[in-house]
Amino acid sequence: MAFTERSAATRSAILSAARKLLAERGYEGTTIRAVAGMVGIDPSMVMRYYENKAGLFSAAIDLDLNLQEVEPPAPEKVGEVLIRHFLSRWEGNLADEAIMLLLRSATTNPVAAERIRAIFTSQIASFVVRVARCDDAQATHRAGLLSTQLLGLAFVRYVVELEPIVSMDVEKLVHDMAPVLQYYLAGDLTVR
Repeated sequence: MAFTERSAATRSAILSAARKLLAERGYEGTTIRAVAGMVGIDPSMVMRYYENKAGLFSAAIDLDLNLQEVEPPAPEKVGEVLIRHFLSRWEGNLADEAIMLLLRSATTNPVAAERIRAIFTSQIASFVVRVARCDDAQATHRAGLLSTQLLGLAFVRYVVELEPIVSMDVEKLVHDMAPVLQYYLAGDLTVR
């Protein structure tokens, strides 16, 4: 195996171990030494690739919301398409451990909170620019409003597990949430 292949395999093993430990122990309970121990390498190797715990955490939760895969629908269906995509991203075929880890960690860890802010600010705003065809300032405003709904739903459904939201089927959530998202994406947000 070539050096770069070993390096890629080591990086992958480190990230896998980090995700597992972060999910089990959280940010505070996960150490560079524990990650290295799971992989069977010296802690200095983890530091070599990721510098410090914050760098490792950022790499372990490098999250793509996959919004580039959402084809722009008819303008009146954007809210519905967006909520379906997010539900798929959280619990469907696009779900992964990184998204749940980030959500759970963001409430107690400033590094995770900053990471979720960066992800939602850039990726949601880019989506809004693409589907709503608005300028950057308006896209940022709309993205912020959308994020309140999407992150709020995720927090209530997957972290707090508040009924009846946790038991609602996807179709009911889509029906109830799509009009709100539609308004934030395409509604008149001017102050009257």
